[in-house]
Amino acid sequence: MLKDLADVHFPEKKIVVVMDNLNTHKLSTLYNAFKPAEARRLANRFEVHYTPKHGSWLNMAAIAINVMTRQCLARRIPDRATMERKTKAWVDYRNETAKPINWQFKTEDARIKLKSLYPSIQ
Repeated sequence: MLKDLADVHFPEKKIVVVMDNLNTHKLSTLYNAFKPAEARRLANRFEVHYTPKHGSWLNMAAIAINVMTRQCLARRIPDRATMERKTKAWVDYRNETAKPINWQFKTEDARIKLKSLYPSIQ
């Protein structure tokens, strides 16, 4: 996908990519997919902006997309026009009703579930 963006869609521009801080979200992974010279060429085309390590807005976007998929798109849709109409109606409704995200994952839970990420003092 990054190669397609760089070579086909935006061949003359520097591309800004917003990534969350997962350990796999690094341009160095291009070296797993391409030969070194090609990976370096592609990596130089991108400027990466990372979201904050905790509370990433990408998490909220992923939650919203999941809700939209379940509430709006989890059925057979006959054509693109119908999908666009249904999606727009769903987005308009969600924006009008302003459904907040109710975070259930507390710091104490994170320290247990993600203990490998938190330093332990002994």
